[in-house]
Amino acid sequence: MRSIRLSLLSLAIASPALAHAAAEEDFSNLFTQGKPIFDARYRYEHVDQDNALKHANAQTLRTRVGFQSGKWYGLSGLVEADNVSRIGDASYNSTRNGQSDYSVVADPDGSEVNQALLRYDHKYGNAVAGRQRINLDNQRFVGGVAWRQNEQTYDGVLGQLKPITGMTLTYSYIDNINSIFGPDNGRYDNKTNPANIEGHSHLFNAQYVLLRDFRGAPQLTLTGYSYLLGLDNIAVTGAAALGSLSSRTNGLRANGAIGAFSVVAEYAQQEDYADNPQELDSDYYLAELGYTLKGAALKGVALKAGYEVLGGDEGPGNRAFQTPLATKHIFQGWADVFLTTPADGIEDAYVGFTAPLLGGSLQAWYHDFDAEQGSASYGDEIDLSYGHPIPGVPGLVGLVKYASYDADEFSVDTDKFWAQLQYTY
Repeated sequence: MRSIRLSLLSLAIASPALAHAAAEEDFSNLFTQGKPIFDARYRYEHVDQDNALKHANAQTLRTRVGFQSGKWYGLSGLVEADNVSRIGDASYNSTRNGQSDYSVVADPDGSEVNQALLRYDHKYGNAVAGRQRINLDNQRFVGGVAWRQNEQTYDGVLGQLKPITGMTLTYSYIDNINSIFGPDNGRYDNKTNPANIEGHSHLFNAQYVLLRDFRGAPQLTLTGYSYLLGLDNIAVTGAAALGSLSSRTNGLRANGAIGAFSVVAEYAQQEDYADNPQELDSDYYLAELGYTLKGAALKGVALKAGYEVLGGDEGPGNRAFQTPLATKHIFQGWADVFLTTPADGIEDAYVGFTAPLLGGSLQAWYHDFDAEQGSASYGDEIDLSYGHPIPGVPGLVGLVKYASYDADEFSVDTDKFWAQLQYTY
């Protein structure tokens, strides 16, 4: 009898916890614990190039709406749609509007499902299936190109396994890439800018945190990767064959921090893959050193200097080291002169800083560009930006940004200016 009473007492004590657990896994949580997505980004972009093209003046509005569900036994879903609309005259070449006498501002009009996915989360990892955003490491090889109004997203599956503390193993299979030039092709597109990049690609990424400080923050992280890109309907240049951007890139990256110093070292090798008609064999190098000031007057100012090399290759056509799926705007200068690596490769020596200023963030960078093969100078570039939350309107942020590329033996002088307002709910 005593054992029965104890059992009943134990059940009575456990019942609230069991009921709470059951409530936590109620199917309705997918909706009741979900949240709407709303984001609006207005941008004015001006492009002035020293060539026969007219100056571009583009005003665009990117509106994003969607819904992020709650979780039910680790399952969740997300759907969001984007619309990019021109405001005012089409005094720019969007790559789809036929205004080829103007400089390019690659923000075509249109509406598209940006993400639509199912996700499963477990303490040892996660899995995602559907149209999704993929940003690996610093986005030098795989990223979402979030700077452009139409984000780059990926159709496929992605899985992450975390078998031990500090280790993350990532694999993704992709059969379609929704590029920034979408949502649609048309009479003015070409084989270097398809709206959808078709093919079969495999992404492997293994990351391990080797050292942590006493607070648990990573001090040394080692990453190995292999990116097998089968890109069937895109070419490295207008004169090249389709499939000439298909590649296998294997690399190793180490990044860490010691006190106020940060350091990055990376090497990768690229060769042809899938049905690429060109034989590729080129290298990538990166060395970067940073230092964050701690004095009262300059606290939070982060200095950084680096040297990045994307190798060239002798032979017919352009067989240099390419990064077709990267978020390229954040590398090699904001003027976007080197979205395609020149055939002789490129060396980028850069220095700059980010600093808190009057409640906002200031950035300034200087780049010096040279050919990796030969002695040609590609010129230099200065980049400046300042972003600040708009007082009195939570979620609203303003940004002004400027890039000035001074050409030497490559391309033409290019100046770009942006003014942007973005509201995120």
